Amino acid sequence: QGLKPVVSTESPALIFGTTTKLASDLPATDSFLGRNKVPELQKLFQKADGMPVHLKRGVPDKLLYRTTMALTIGGTIYCLVALYMASQPRNQ
Repeated sequence: QGLKPVVSTESPALIFGTTTKLASDLPATDSFLGRNKVPELQKLFQKADGMPVHLKRGVPDKLLYRTTMALTIGGTIYCLVALYMASQPRNQ
């Protein structure tokens, strides 16, 4: 009998019958359907007004930042309380 090859030498059957399209095959108009906002955002974020980058877009950024900080502080306190309760012996 001899040794049989461990790995099959045949290519596996196709699972999906569709072919893939390369990005170079697509028309240029279909690749991007919105307007370019990058120059506007660069002007906003590079303005030297002393404000941190993560707060430059106003109220939504402040709300997101404060929510994240509140959840972080609340989670830390919750973990410390859970650790304290786990370290205490149970009453019989």
